[in-house]
Amino acid sequence: MSITTTNLTRAAGLSAVAAGLLFIGVQINHPQLDVAFVTTTEWTVRQSVKVLMSGLSLIGITGMYLRQVRRTGVLGLIGYAVFGAGYLIMMSIEVIALVVLPAIAQSSPGYVSDVLAVATGGHAAGDIGLMQGLSLVSGLTYLAGGLIFGIALFRANILARWAAVVLAGGTVATMAIPLLPQINERLFALPTGVALIGLGYSLWRDPRAVTGRSLTDVVGSPLDPAGAK
Repeated sequence: MSITTTNLTRAAGLSAVAAGLLFIGVQINHPQLDVAFVTTTEWTVRQSVKVLMSGLSLIGITGMYLRQVRRTGVLGLIGYAVFGAGYLIMMSIEVIALVVLPAIAQSSPGYVSDVLAVATGGHAAGDIGLMQGLSLVSGLTYLAGGLIFGIALFRANILARWAAVVLAGGTVATMAIPLLPQINERLFALPTGVALIGLGYSLWRDPRAVTGRSLTDVVGSPLDPAGAK
């Protein structure tokens, strides 16, 4: 298969679809987060899926941004930069959870328990160092980035607008988790997963690249033989 802009864009769309499916799938029958769960094989599998999902999401939103870079303008750039940073930080946290937490679960159960508490919107009983700030920045960039990027995609009106609305609303809706303790927090991942699937499919179906110059600019250029006639 030759490497072309169209093929890369389609690959980004499929990455977003896969990320959305994984984001939804990993929430199904997710056990309660505790120190005992961290040392299980299921933890390793689920965390590996989350790392993969974060990477695929980053590829997907990069393709979405490049597909309509001229139409989204400064708002799109800001949204992509913040949302992309959110996924990068998220991926780093998931890698730490995959590699580091199981290794120290027996020797430092209190620390692991506090990290898990912060990860689910709770509070740490002890000092977890920079993990506290990292989790906070991850949440803020995810919320702000998802909202801004979703609005930019909606305004560009190239990819599925309904999915852009779901992305913006779904990421912001996670702010309600602490206010609705009776609702399973895993349900709040569903809108973002659906949005990634919808936007990814839309990108895969219509991968035409937006060039840096319009067709009329090229035809009318004095350097173009056709435009010079």
